[in-house]
Amino acid sequence: MIKILSIFGTRPEAYKMIPLVLEMRDRPEVHAEVCVTAQHRALLDQALTPFGIAPDYDLNIMTVGQTLEEITTRVLRGLPLVLKDAKPDIILVHGDTTTTFAASLAAFYAKIPVGHVEAGLRTYDKYAPYPEEMNRRLTTALADLFFAPTQVSRENLLKENISDKAIFVTGNTSIDLIKHTTRKDYRFNTEALNNLDFTKRIILLTAHRGENRGQPMENICRAALRLVRENPDTFLVWPVHPGKAVVEPANAILGGQERILLTQPLDVVDMHNLMSRSFLLLTDSGGLQEESPSFDLPTIVLREVTERPEGLAAGTLVLAGVAEDSIYNEASRLLTDEAAYKKMAAAENPFGDGQASRRIVDAIIEGNFR
Repeated sequence: MIKILSIFGTRPEAYKMIPLVLEMRDRPEVHAEVCVTAQHRALLDQALTPFGIAPDYDLNIMTVGQTLEEITTRVLRGLPLVLKDAKPDIILVHGDTTTTFAASLAAFYAKIPVGHVEAGLRTYDKYAPYPEEMNRRLTTALADLFFAPTQVSRENLLKENISDKAIFVTGNTSIDLIKHTTRKDYRFNTEALNNLDFTKRIILLTAHRGENRGQPMENICRAALRLVRENPDTFLVWPVHPGKAVVEPANAILGGQERILLTQPLDVVDMHNLMSRSFLLLTDSGGLQEESPSFDLPTIVLREVTERPEGLAAGTLVLAGVAEDSIYNEASRLLTDEAAYKKMAAAENPFGDGQASRRIVDAIIEGNFR
């Protein structure tokens, strides 16, 4: 039996690791345990509870106003005892968080193999996104198995001299999760969503990234307000990230406006079912860029660069940047040009077929990390 310890700390990581944890639980060849760092405490707990996943180990590192240095050092101090107790044959980390990098470094120090889920994403700009781009590149240097979601990610790793034998193109685990979350008769946990008028075109907005704080966030809010005011058949929903840099401009510019609903962050089940009922997505989230094509949901990316060029090539994404007029113009085009909208909605999801978790576990069971 192979002992696998999955280590993650934020809500986005949890959502992408949940289907993998569930898959490992169903495999008799695997003894699977979970360690959370709780880099994001409340949001992480919100993610795990609906799926009945209770961590075997919890570092509980989060503090108010924590810095990247503090997150890194707390993970490095806490994980050695966990690794000593769990004695995993391999650890699994996901993506590009500070937890991911620090956990990989701790495992390296303990001479424990590292499997990197969602490996190979790149912008080649170390400050965009920050600190995620360097987190994933440093994790690449430490990992032993690389689960690339797409062929583009595989090519990125090959260019960095990663052995082809260590790379497995699996699709993205975020697509796997959808089969566990969505249904037509769903009733939302967030009561305000049950009162939405779904005869209107729902514009779903999410924005939280560090590089979008300040003027970019204000631009996003103003563009959203213009879209709603100028399109009476629309309704905007924004699950607002709890950070002050997001809450303040959201409330100041969009609070109290007609046909705009600002909610608390949604759990993944609410979010997926809302996405399935929405007309247009505006987001700076990486994960939502991958999931939205599975809902036939055209997506405007509120960033200057994206490490998911597959979506741009497939036509499921439009990169708008963070200037108010650019966001407004791209969204207006999709709200008024029926042919352009239908073309995006019909584009095939390039990020996976819902079988990524199975492929990852198969690769590990076959002994590819030894």
